[in-house]
Amino acid sequence: GLLYGASNGSDSKKLRVEEAPPSRVLHIRKLPNEASETEVIALGLPFGKVTNILTLKGKNQAFLEMGTEEAAITMVNYYTTVTPHVRNVPVFIQYSNHKELKTDAGNQRTQAVLQAVSAVQSGGSPSSDVQEALAAASSPVLRIIIDNMFYPVTLDVLQQIFSKFGTVMKIITFTKNNQFQALLQFSDPVNAQQAKLALDGQNIYNSCCTLRIDFSKLVNLNVKYNNDKSRDYTRPELPAGDGQPSLDPTVAAAFSRSRFYFSSFHHFVPAYSLNPLSAAAAAAAAAGRVALAGQAGSSGVLLVSNLNEEMVTPQSLFTLFGVYGDVQRVKILYNKKDSALIQMSDANQAQLAMSHLNGQKMYGKIIRVTLSKHQTVALPRDGLDDQGLTKDYANSPLHRFKKPGSKNFQNIFPPSATLHLSNIPQDVTEDDLRLLFSNAGGTVKAFKFFQDRKMALIQMSTVEEAIQALIDLHNYNMGGNQHLRVSFSKSTI
Repeated sequence: GLLYGASNGSDSKKLRVEEAPPSRVLHIRKLPNEASETEVIALGLPFGKVTNILTLKGKNQAFLEMGTEEAAITMVNYYTTVTPHVRNVPVFIQYSNHKELKTDAGNQRTQAVLQAVSAVQSGGSPSSDVQEALAAASSPVLRIIIDNMFYPVTLDVLQQIFSKFGTVMKIITFTKNNQFQALLQFSDPVNAQQAKLALDGQNIYNSCCTLRIDFSKLVNLNVKYNNDKSRDYTRPELPAGDGQPSLDPTVAAAFSRSRFYFSSFHHFVPAYSLNPLSAAAAAAAAAGRVALAGQAGSSGVLLVSNLNEEMVTPQSLFTLFGVYGDVQRVKILYNKKDSALIQMSDANQAQLAMSHLNGQKMYGKIIRVTLSKHQTVALPRDGLDDQGLTKDYANSPLHRFKKPGSKNFQNIFPPSATLHLSNIPQDVTEDDLRLLFSNAGGTVKAFKFFQDRKMALIQMSTVEEAIQALIDLHNYNMGGNQHLRVSFSKSTI
């Protein structure tokens, strides 16, 4: 994965780094000098409870202990596809050889920060000494600059987006250097931290209005008027000032809840109205599992071309691309049947599928895989038959990556001549499997059962044959309602 960067010296060292077994303690390297504990903790927050932290200041390293090994595994798997950053510097995360962190409970500041974080995570409010410890780490006030503002962003839109991460107390908006800016104060710095992590660099609407977020030096905002430029949600009685029409609180609330003011601009569908984020989803968004509106080119949709149009079907594309992510929809293009659009669950999966499948051979042709500029794949309008060229797989039981932390995340490998088979019924023999796989039109070179005989490796004579066998035989019914599972393997026989 990207995680171990090319700068790690020799390959043998690189391999050793990757192979520390999973542990709930993570070793984080190459942190910027000024990184705070809260910023390190924030890397782990979206994945579960953080139970301890040890920072080695002089070495630019830290150890982070997660509440469970599963949370740590999910975190490492996620950051294998998306490089984690602290203060815009890429950092490196791997499992530590420590199984837990033994730090003296005397380190009160660390305990305070952790206690605050967990209080906020479980919805409580941290005590005041804890808040002071946190304020040292970061401010509850964010400074927000909006780039590419092709469509007006109102104070209410900001409130709606940022309140997914915690209680927004005050907002001031202004224009500086011809740019729309805002200061937004949360009730707690941890919420500001989470919002910054999840939203910095995201677009409010598809392909425009990009959020650039920093912590403000101010720790408290002073709002004089409640109007469309500034708002103190804790003091509804403030005057509107400057001849501004006063906002009736009930109207204001209704206004921020409703979405009518976007209706005349259908082409700017707010990303957030497509997937209103709950607090949990917001944390997942920070973990990239909920795709916010992507930049053009970072959507979860792929364009595949140079397909063999006599042979290809939505199902065959679903199966092959499903090795690298959960395929939601497939559309073979009506006017150009050697091309198809494939919608994955998110941009990371699209990236993985593209990097592994571009240039591979499918049904005798070298396929090209690129990121599409489409954000989604449209389904045919009700009642219109497009000859079965479009298929919706959103509810397919065959998705490999539905469960967070699933073992399948660790078994994503490039196409290879050797396939890994699992879920093999007890009475199925090596000869049965050799016959099955040679009928798929290939030559079986080698075969090996694992000890429990539920799994096996089978080697075809070429990668292309293995791709074909996977398409034909993944989820093949072996009788007794046991379906064979087929993946690419990193081993050879």
